[in-house]
Amino acid sequence: MFQYVYVPLAVVALACTAFAAQAEAPLSLATTSLSSGCGTNLTPSCQNSSVETNSCCFEAPGGWISQVQFWDTNPSTGPSTNWTIHGLWPNNCDGSYSEDCDPSRDYSDITSLLQDQGASSTLDFMQTYWISDDESNEAFWEAVAFFETAVNLFQSLPTYEWLEQAGITPGDSEYALSDLVSALQSAFGATPIFSCNDHNTIYQISYYFNLQGSMIDGQFDPVDAPSSSSCDSQVMYPAKTN
Repeated sequence: MFQYVYVPLAVVALACTAFAAQAEAPLSLATTSLSSGCGTNLTPSCQNSSVETNSCCFEAPGGWISQVQFWDTNPSTGPSTNWTIHGLWPNNCDGSYSEDCDPSRDYSDITSLLQDQGASSTLDFMQTYWISDDESNEAFWEAVAFFETAVNLFQSLPTYEWLEQAGITPGDSEYALSDLVSALQSAFGATPIFSCNDHNTIYQISYYFNLQGSMIDGQFDPVDAPSSSSCDSQVMYPAKTN
């Protein structure tokens, strides 16, 4: 399983503090320890009619931001009543994405980096909700401003709670995919996309945003996923066994 944490997103956040959005139902994120100075009265990503020159306050290349969550059951990962973080990634405005990162922007000893920058609460949360199932957590993470935004955005998207409020809970029952999508559309304000394995069991959900301003303190605006789900019309949502 490939698990990407995109360095361009992390480093643009740290070095330039950049990004942008469209408006549907903007999410209010927890305050981060850093400020971009960009503001939010800027052109939304994927909405510009001309070339944007300030790449520190506009998401480019790319344009869409996807917050991706895991529901891992084999092996079970994370709390039994919560989805976990897969990543926060840049996507091109047509839904495609780049898989290659700039090796000069690699980071190591992320635990110390977060502690030194006063982000211990972010680190504590990551050690519970951003867990790798096949490598060290350190290899799964990147730098400070990126982590804070990834955690804050994840906390604003309580997938388990939203489904539970619609009467959809993990177990042996089969559910209509349309019921899961409808429940999250209502709560999120746009259409996310579920991913299923070969047994038609859901294991992942992706939420998409345009961004206005910086990734650190800009406005994330929900947008519909660029493609439809690969899942069948009936899906399984099994319980975690831990």
